[in-house]
Amino acid sequence: MPAKTAARPVVRESSATAVPPRAGFDWRRIAYNTLVSRALDDVEELTNKQRANVPREHLVLYQFSARGHDMAQSILGSLLTGAHDGAGAYYRSRPLLLSIGLSIEDALASPLGRSGGFSDGRDIGVVCNLPNNNGCTVLPMAGDVGSQYTPAAGWAQSIVYHRDTLADQSYRACMSVALGGDGSVATNGFWAALTMATTLKLPMLFYIEDNDLGISVRGDMQTPGGDIARNLASFNNLFIRNGSGTDPHEASGLLHEAATHVRSGAGPALVRLTVPRLSSHSGPDNPKGYRTDSEIAADLARDPLPQLRAYLVPSFMSEQEWSTLEREVAYDVETALAAARARPMPDPSTVARHVYADDSAPTEPMGGLSRAERAALGGTDVAQENGELLRFAEAIRRTLRHELAVNPKVVVYGEDVGRKGGVHLVTEGLQKQFGAERVFDTSLSEEGIIGRAVAMAISGLMPVAEIQFRKYADPAAEQLNNCGTMRWRTANRFAAPIVVRMPGGFGKDVGDPWHSLSDEVRFAHAYGWQVIMPSNAADAVGLLRAAMRSPNPSIFFEHRSLLMTGDGSARYPGDDYVLPLGRARIVQAGDALTLVTWGAMVHRCVEAVQPLGDAVELIDLRTIAPWDRETVLTSVKKTGRCLIVHEDNLTAGFGAEIAGTLVQDAFWHLDAPVERLAPRDIPVPYHPDLLEVVIPSVDVIRERATAILTM
Repeated sequence: MPAKTAARPVVRESSATAVPPRAGFDWRRIAYNTLVSRALDDVEELTNKQRANVPREHLVLYQFSARGHDMAQSILGSLLTGAHDGAGAYYRSRPLLLSIGLSIEDALASPLGRSGGFSDGRDIGVVCNLPNNNGCTVLPMAGDVGSQYTPAAGWAQSIVYHRDTLADQSYRACMSVALGGDGSVATNGFWAALTMATTLKLPMLFYIEDNDLGISVRGDMQTPGGDIARNLASFNNLFIRNGSGTDPHEASGLLHEAATHVRSGAGPALVRLTVPRLSSHSGPDNPKGYRTDSEIAADLARDPLPQLRAYLVPSFMSEQEWSTLEREVAYDVETALAAARARPMPDPSTVARHVYADDSAPTEPMGGLSRAERAALGGTDVAQENGELLRFAEAIRRTLRHELAVNPKVVVYGEDVGRKGGVHLVTEGLQKQFGAERVFDTSLSEEGIIGRAVAMAISGLMPVAEIQFRKYADPAAEQLNNCGTMRWRTANRFAAPIVVRMPGGFGKDVGDPWHSLSDEVRFAHAYGWQVIMPSNAADAVGLLRAAMRSPNPSIFFEHRSLLMTGDGSARYPGDDYVLPLGRARIVQAGDALTLVTWGAMVHRCVEAVQPLGDAVELIDLRTIAPWDRETVLTSVKKTGRCLIVHEDNLTAGFGAEIAGTLVQDAFWHLDAPVERLAPRDIPVPYHPDLLEVVIPSVDVIRERATAILTM
């Protein structure tokens, strides 16, 4: 017989008039916030709809309604009272923000695109954030579905670290909550965060508001049977509650029970509440294309606002008091709307600000070490003399060890980083010395590794996360992108200065498409990131320490060939050695050809140009974001010729950016065309014979340099 398809469970929507209002809740405030949220939706929807004799204003360029989700979120927000609670929310979570401190004016000004607020006109109006050093922090939202979960789990882990490792008692009984719809439970982020929270028993609440629609796709396409709570019933270390988000008595009871469980230290909880969708998915969406009239009518009949009124009137407040509350809300929203509309438009001249940190800015964002903390760590760009000769991997290990010792906010982690010490043994022995709270292993999820780092940094920690190989960073692309844009899209309210250690490139006489990818240009193109590619142990020390003390996020690229050989060996430059990012190294001076390279290619280029003497000026960029334009331009204006050698693919590799800059800014100084030497546009092959014809060899580099010198 064919297998039965499980029908979507019907959740009882009980009458709110059956019981008196639950004690311990500020029901007037909950009602106020619910009414405010509903009024904001009214304002935004009406300005975008065509009405008789009323012109369409289009003041809100992109609108998401929270109708039907508003009451339960207001109840949840009333429970977020911890000094360091955190929330990872999404685009339908404005009611929650209103309940924990978002002003009505800001709630309107941002959708209107006005200056100030949580993005200064840079992001969609309901993609919110709320920095808060003495209450619930709302982590910067993102427009992609499910990306809120792993940062919320990272905030929960930060609570534990601040409380237990840093002994900050203000973090006791604090919790993190992640809000998401039923569509988001199918995403990688949800499952990565669920694994983190349950394996580590983190103080985290998953709040799933289920309206049975992901735009037009029903919930049973997101999770079998359409009920994520029922499906997770056997999940270890997860306290689950399931019920109605339209019944205020039931919703408040379930949420209070779950929050109490989480705050007690017993581990994570998940609450699924069913809610109606009382509007389209977003402003441009037309639900008539995928919903029947009877389905829409059934949702309208489940509107939680009338149930909240029936729950509170007359047992908690009189009819007159409810009417007074409605008038108060109408006045407050009208006043805030006038103030929001009176704000100036964002200043176009400032649109490029805050991609990177600006220490001259009057205020510091929430996230990372403070300016005072960074200054106290000190540092010098003068290397100590006669340091111990170290291989590349040992230099990185020694730097991590010192920074762990002098800065208690540093944590080092990743897959196999703890007990094993990393697949390249770079972190060997660090867990034994500093403990599993500071050097630890993670589940196999790159999204989880980076997402948690983002929230840890926002909480003030200095996370150093390892992605085992460059290719393995691809599943974390969403979190990496969101991290890099955070400072800009929140107008300097938040920053997440993390360090991501990332081995890649060809190995000792071997490569393959999975472990040998370089592809550094991808991160040079990403907004807000610093990209560091040292060629030797001394530079690795100074650049890694600079990254760990920087207010910006950094990709620290550890080349596999340097990890596996002695090519990058150098003398240890000292525990205080810090190299400024964006400062190239002139490996050897020359007067007839500038050769620009970075990473492991530096060593091949050194060997290649030895017979050419002082004709070649060899420059090791060391970092490609930022990159040292001035040093390269000054050299090329002197030599008149340039060859760029790199390991990333030729087409659109970073060499193209350098060549373009030279053609634009040094054209009249050139005596020959700028040339690039890089691998063919194919993956890195496995067999040594194939690898040798793909990666620029010493002989090929020498041949090309010699030819350019004769032009």
